[in-house]
Amino acid sequence: MIVAIEGDVVYKEPTLLHLFVYGLTYEVHISVNTSSVINEKKAKLFTTQILREDTDTLYGFAHKDEKRMFDTLLKINGVGPKVALAVCSTFTPETFAKIVSAKDVAMLKRVPGIGPKAASRILVELADFIVQGEEEGSSDSAQLEAALALESLGFKKDAIKKALSGESGDVGTLVKIGLKKMQRL
Repeated sequence: MIVAIEGDVVYKEPTLLHLFVYGLTYEVHISVNTSSVINEKKAKLFTTQILREDTDTLYGFAHKDEKRMFDTLLKINGVGPKVALAVCSTFTPETFAKIVSAKDVAMLKRVPGIGPKAASRILVELADFIVQGEEEGSSDSAQLEAALALESLGFKKDAIKKALSGESGDVGTLVKIGLKKMQRL
């Protein structure tokens, strides 16, 4: 798994970048927001690698929050890498968090490839999306990460919310607490 990449910019388009790294040139799909940040001949990107039967694709982001937003969007049923990248190109993570908290379907429909149904589904599934840099504090981001970890294990969102409400600590502690409480249910 490639989690970050740094190299010389060989070729650049608004949503595509070729990086030369120690004798190899990597093709990295980027958002328009990341593209606007890359001005120099060198670039360092946080990446998400998607391996499928017929493809091995890298998606790169200038900031961890944008990568986290992309990864979170991919977890939603019906949202693929192209739509997730379109969301990252249209909104910054801070703006996207505000759209989600306001449940603004009209704003989300502005993203190419997202209609009213998809926008509603995204807003429902990401009701607790928080950007790391927000004023919410580290306990809220730890709760969100713990909730995402428990959800990836197959637990329902409602059960996770009940199990983690009122709890605090780091991600590992919250996951343990959540597992113990949900085991009793």
